[in-house]
Amino acid sequence: MNSTKINYIELPARSLEATKRFFQQAFGWEFVDYGPEYAAIQNAGIDGGFYQSDLVAQTSSGSALVVLYSKDLEQSLKSVEDAGGKILKPIFDFPGGRRFQFTCPSGNEYAVWSE
Repeated sequence: MNSTKINYIELPARSLEATKRFFQQAFGWEFVDYGPEYAAIQNAGIDGGFYQSDLVAQTSSGSALVVLYSKDLEQSLKSVEDAGGKILKPIFDFPGGRRFQFTCPSGNEYAVWSE
């Protein structure tokens, strides 16, 4: 039996500082800097990091979609907007719950869902 599972995720960021500020303000994430081109994510539910890059992760170009869970979807949407995120798809129903999709200041696409 293979015990390999997803352990870490790395995402591009056009601006590490703007991206860190956004996720700290919107979701309370914390970061550890490892040089000027990499920041590890802490307190986000999975280990990961942002690396300096002009590329973006969006589903329209075939990227995987990082989906966050929220107990209060409306509050999360407000937090994303207040932090400077751009709403791509307002809250909508899907089998199993509701969600919305947004981009962070670096242009990466994410979703937030709730039951």
